Amino acid sequence: MEDDYRPLLSSEQTVESYSHKGSTDSLDVKAKRPFHVEPRNIVDDEPQERVTAEAAILNSRVHYYGRLTGSSDRLLSPPNHVIPRPEEIYIYSPLGTAFKVTGSDPSSKNPSIITIFAIWNTMMGTSILSIPWGIKQAGFTLGILILIFVGLLMLYCCYVVLKSPKAIPYVDTSDWEFPDVCRYYFGKFGQWSSLVFSMVSLIGAMVVYWVLMSNFLYNTGQFIYNYAHNVNMSDSQFGTNGSDRVICPYPNTDPGRNHTTTTLIFSNSGNDTSDTGSFEHWWSKTNTIPFYLIILLLPLLCFRSASFFARFTFLGTISVVYLIALVTVKAVRLGFHLEFHWIDTTQFYVPEFRLLFPQLTGVLTLAFFIHNCVITLMKSNKNQENNVRDLSVAYLLVGLTYLYVGVLIFAAFPSPPLFKDCIEPNFLDNFPSSDVMVFVARTFLLFQMITVYPLLGYLVRVQMMGQIFGNHYPSFFHVLFLNLVIVAAGVLMAKYYPNIGSIIRFSGATCGLALVFVFPALIHMISLKRQGTLRWPSALFHSFLILLGLANLLAQFFM
Repeated sequence: MEDDYRPLLSSEQTVESYSHKGSTDSLDVKAKRPFHVEPRNIVDDEPQERVTAEAAILNSRVHYYGRLTGSSDRLLSPPNHVIPRPEEIYIYSPLGTAFKVTGSDPSSKNPSIITIFAIWNTMMGTSILSIPWGIKQAGFTLGILILIFVGLLMLYCCYVVLKSPKAIPYVDTSDWEFPDVCRYYFGKFGQWSSLVFSMVSLIGAMVVYWVLMSNFLYNTGQFIYNYAHNVNMSDSQFGTNGSDRVICPYPNTDPGRNHTTTTLIFSNSGNDTSDTGSFEHWWSKTNTIPFYLIILLLPLLCFRSASFFARFTFLGTISVVYLIALVTVKAVRLGFHLEFHWIDTTQFYVPEFRLLFPQLTGVLTLAFFIHNCVITLMKSNKNQENNVRDLSVAYLLVGLTYLYVGVLIFAAFPSPPLFKDCIEPNFLDNFPSSDVMVFVARTFLLFQMITVYPLLGYLVRVQMMGQIFGNHYPSFFHVLFLNLVIVAAGVLMAKYYPNIGSIIRFSGATCGLALVFVFPALIHMISLKRQGTLRWPSALFHSFLILLGLANLLAQFFM
């Protein structure tokens, strides 16, 4: 009997015993021996009927393919038209009964609208806070054109990534991710390089989160302290007057004006100034707050599972919706302040075209970056034939959101009396800590980032430890050492260089070079060449994409 289960083309591999088929919860459709019975032949409480002749023929066909070669060889595995759909697979018992496989639930698939907003929610991150600053760096007109152009370019590269597993012949790529595709085409170099650049994007995001959490925690504490002690800061900050104040934290950035106020001095309306000085000493945005966060976040990073924090991902959607509402209200109250000067810089306005535009392209590369997880997100789409359409709609929504926030903040920034160059890399810094609506936004974002930060750390740990040690949690000390390195990077940047715009553009341009431009373009050209369909216009265009990604990274060092 044992020889009956031995593959005909292999003398060393042995098919698994039928005793392993008793588990109906986990079934590899092509590796196991499924038995198909029409639904009308399955009886719930009544004695189960013996299988029909049609089902028996199908069983013989599946066994025939299974005996041609071992289950690890996919070349001669049963083709898709022989294997029933997952919801129609049953396990055959020698007694003639059949048991339904419960591992595949078609209801777990998401409709297109859910998939679209899942991509929108995943892509919409901290970069939205830097879009107005990026438009200011590039110039209003050029910034809008670059945002549209980069969005279309990133959409095309994402489409290439999404289609890359399906272009591989004779291999089952149903459970592959983009690093697996890179390994197939480039070997170990592709696997490890894609991992390294993926780590750059994740750790860069964690560093930005640490800087922003320090900022939001500082301003939240400042608001509470000022309210409790009746501290008024309106006279010590350079900015506009009125109920909707806009401030310029560093007014000396205006090259056309000579401001005497280059530092911020707190004014107290009657309370003891020594208490204020003591509070400033222990509640500093760069000297103390980044270290306070270690006490809260380092233990959370060491959790073995991040499933608890995944329950709070909905806060990201709430935060973005509230930010859009905040921007709308501020734009309505402040009005638009625009003048078009195409080349020359004036006293209050920046030119429409500036040579600093690569800073915006670096920010947008990370703002539109979803290439390392788009395959996973699209697998849950119920209608796979609509993947390209749904991905395009998601990118359209993301681009419109960035345009809406960036254009409104830039246009509503009050010039005069403030100079447009005062727009900060985090546009919330242009509003005082006493602003109630902005206080609510900072509180929302702070709580959201506290819950998302351990998720990012979990992704870093799973990818890095899994590749190096083959285990996602090799030991507590391995995980602690990795977390200490990540936290140290965040603390150092929050203390010495808390410029999220520059951090975002460098990390975006670095990871984008490999995962957005180089690898997708090379994989596409290699795939077409193997099929014999590569033409010189396609080769020229995709080579241009590689040069564009390289130029985007190099330009960040000269800005």
